[in-house]
Amino acid sequence: MAAIVRYNSLHQTQFLCESNSKKVLSLATDSCLSSEFIVSSRFGKSRRKKSLQFKLLATITETEPPKWWEKNAGPNMVDIHSTHEFLHALSEAGDKLVIVEFYGTWCASCRALFPKLCKTAQEHPEILFLKVNFDENKPMCKNLNVKVLPYFHFYRGADGQLESFSCSLAKFQKIKDAIETHNTDRWSIGPNKGVGDVNLETLSAPKSKPPESPSS
Repeated sequence: MAAIVRYNSLHQTQFLCESNSKKVLSLATDSCLSSEFIVSSRFGKSRRKKSLQFKLLATITETEPPKWWEKNAGPNMVDIHSTHEFLHALSEAGDKLVIVEFYGTWCASCRALFPKLCKTAQEHPEILFLKVNFDENKPMCKNLNVKVLPYFHFYRGADGQLESFSCSLAKFQKIKDAIETHNTDRWSIGPNKGVGDVNLETLSAPKSKPPESPSS
């Protein structure tokens, strides 16, 4: 009996296993994310001279878990990838309280705070949470005066921007207090103000250094 295994991985590996009485199958364990292997075997019987041929095609797929900033707390937490998406989300929010988090994928304080922010979003499905990646939206962040990460903006309907501040995990109570203050049962009169008179569409990429991260 002979079994030949061809395994497509980061290291091209071939195994040739021979045995008179047992089938031997060896596979590499350090494969890449998506691999295919084909096993071809042939068994012969001396008396009846019968043979059995088979092919087995299997695909092993391993997906990496999402990075911390790619995780989502639910439908009320939205990733913002452009100025257009940001303005559209604010305009469509109506009279909902909108909390905008400006973060950096490299920011340790952002990462430490994020799980608690997700929990808060789950506890308040009536609030819209927007996640803005600083590195993807530098011109917009510069014009919104975002200089420290993580940084938060609070918006609501015709009132526009209610307040803004930096916050770390140790100071998360600031976010809870702001929610209690602004997430009230009321209806603002007038059109949705959004960012007000701030022009976010005509910005060029800033040349300044990345924002600082507050100490926990």
